[in-house]
Amino acid sequence: MKDPRVIFAGTPDFALASLSALVEAGFAPVAVLTQPDRPAGRGKRMTASPVKRFATERGIPVMQPTTLRDEGIVNELQALEPDVMIVAAYGLILPQNVLDIPGRGCVNVHASLLPRWRGAAPIQAAILAGDETSGVCLMAMTAGLDCGPVFASASLAIAADETAGELHDRLAKLGSELLVAELGNILDKKITAVPQDESAATYAGKIQTRDARLDWSQSASDLARCVRAYSPVPGAFFFVDESLRVKCWRAVGIPEIDAAPGTVVASGPDGIDVACGSGGLRLLELQLPGKRRVEAREIANQLDLVGRELS
Repeated sequence: MKDPRVIFAGTPDFALASLSALVEAGFAPVAVLTQPDRPAGRGKRMTASPVKRFATERGIPVMQPTTLRDEGIVNELQALEPDVMIVAAYGLILPQNVLDIPGRGCVNVHASLLPRWRGAAPIQAAILAGDETSGVCLMAMTAGLDCGPVFASASLAIAADETAGELHDRLAKLGSELLVAELGNILDKKITAVPQDESAATYAGKIQTRDARLDWSQSASDLARCVRAYSPVPGAFFFVDESLRVKCWRAVGIPEIDAAPGTVVASGPDGIDVACGSGGLRLLELQLPGKRRVEAREIANQLDLVGRELS
């Protein structure tokens, strides 16, 4: 299809990778949909999304509806007469009457190998589950949750010490490359979307801050994955004396420790060793409230932790 009319819907950095790749490849959108500006930072100043900033800099019209169920917004989208809508981490549900607008439908750039990890947090879910492989899919959107047929996919190996933030960046790049490589084929109907295997579907729900609290009754390997999965957002954490909240940014499993889960058994130059339900966790990088991240040995010098139980 020559010079397709594209609408792009996305909000965070993951989406920005696909949008910038589309523009560079000559698929400049006729409009961009993104979430409304939100308060951000310590000053809670209204801040535009990465996608909005990019689109504005390049003169691409931006729409920021709070919902796509408004008749006026639907009419505006119809008036654009799009051939396709590309969706990547947009954040709003597309009702059926919006999905039906583009002549070639809506294509979602999803950060997992569907049907594994449908939902809001596939990157974190893959690390939490100990998956060795992740990837991206180009999916034909339907009214269900990430259950549409898949046009194309690409995979990569998850490194043993990789954080969600690091995996996010690699998947964003991989998704943008796959999108540019296959969009023309999708529009020209040279590839057919393949239905997902419903029996293999798994779900990755939206992450809450409370999910990132370390539960010392779990195994050390599970907790090490928690630390990686919740870096950089919201950040794994625990409490000292139920009052001092400490974030943990790096940790590794160590052999079995003969102590109650949560007990600090060693604290020194190598880090802070904590007993777990199975094995022990060596804390390597921590952050006290209002402070910068530091090597755990610095915290070991500040706080007398040996023998205390973390929660």
